Amino acid sequence: MAHERIPLRLVPEPGPDEPVRRDVGVLGAVEVLPGAVRAALLTRTGVVRERAQAAFDASSADPAVVDAALRAASQVFAGQVPAGVGVAAAGVVDPAAGRVIEVNDAPALRGYPVADRLTELTGAPVRVEHRARVQVLGDRWFGAGRGRRSFASVATGEVLGVGILYDGQVLAPAGGRSGAHMTVTASGELCTCGRRGCWKTVATTRWLRGRAVELGLESGALGDLVTSDEAAALGLVEEYAQNLVLGLATVQQLFACGLFVLHGEALDGGEPFRALVESRLREDALGGGEAPTVVLGEPSDTGALLGAAGLVLSGP
Repeated sequence: MAHERIPLRLVPEPGPDEPVRRDVGVLGAVEVLPGAVRAALLTRTGVVRERAQAAFDASSADPAVVDAALRAASQVFAGQVPAGVGVAAAGVVDPAAGRVIEVNDAPALRGYPVADRLTELTGAPVRVEHRARVQVLGDRWFGAGRGRRSFASVATGEVLGVGILYDGQVLAPAGGRSGAHMTVTASGELCTCGRRGCWKTVATTRWLRGRAVELGLESGALGDLVTSDEAAALGLVEEYAQNLVLGLATVQQLFACGLFVLHGEALDGGEPFRALVESRLREDALGGGEAPTVVLGEPSDTGALLGAAGLVLSGP
């Protein structure tokens, strides 16, 4: 059965001679992930005024499920028209067209016109970029990367990726890659991209939970594993940290980032996990230069949303 498209507009259509009135003091930010949409209304100084999140079935190929989640999360903009809305999207995106090109783990996002849909919802101009590129901008302007010329912003959890600022320039290509599919083992597990041995196959939530099941552990959540008294659980935490470092060490060796800001699932591991990742990264780093330091992102983990808001500030 065909799905009826439900109108999404939350703001009234202006009359023929009535200009659109935007609140230049507020910015909109949206994060699109496999199975989830997050949205926030922020001030120009990066203070989050309102947040919302909505889930959708990541296994569905029907874009209507994304429409519904986007509509629900975008209620934070109801009654206001922000100066603009920035979108941090997982997968491969086309910034010029405002579309998600491909997300291996969410078929409904393939070709999804997120900019058009958000313009219908909010009445505001929309800019779309790859999540890794956007997240590093959030840390640069509002987070732990402020004042630095080089550092890396790391997304962990269901979505894995690295955004790099090198000598003041963001290295992640527009709409480009996050490093999740860099090969870390020549004969590893089959990845969703069709290749084997991708970093993503050994350093995401999916791997962590699957490994916990193999070990007979009650929980595969990082927060539970870190605080467990079981040797198998603590061993799994160490294995997960080392798998994460497989990719981070390569980034450090190539770009000497010095600082790595962890977001997402790593926050659940707290200080014990942060210290473990840092010690493993320092063991694997080449000598000379700044020793790599690992820090945790904001407790509310708004890095990607802050970066999305920053897209509006840096837009034409």
